[in-house]
Amino acid sequence: MSKRDELITKYAEDIKSKFGQAPDMDLLTRVAVGLGPAIYNLDASRVSGSDEKELETVKNNFLIKKLGLADNPALMEAIHSIIDGYGRSDKNKYRAVIYYMLTKYFGKESVYN
Repeated sequence: MSKRDELITKYAEDIKSKFGQAPDMDLLTRVAVGLGPAIYNLDASRVSGSDEKELETVKNNFLIKKLGLADNPALMEAIHSIIDGYGRSDKNKYRAVIYYMLTKYFGKESVYN
């Protein structure tokens, strides 16, 4: 099993255990591949739920630029909702899982087709 496959398996386990959902493995794989080498970097592969600057970056670079959503307060509400679902005290909030959950939340799976 490749390192990427191992990470995707870990992400899938987080989706099952933290969010109680069966992950769409095809979409999860595409989200992980879309993150490129960032998934292998310890710092870049995670999101700090308490760092507002980082959450703004998720909003601007992922939700607005990648998913094409219009900037409005609902974007940050969605991010906070996903962070809460993950568990604010969990230090290992994987970027791929958060991006996957946000993609599902906004029904933007077609971006990855």
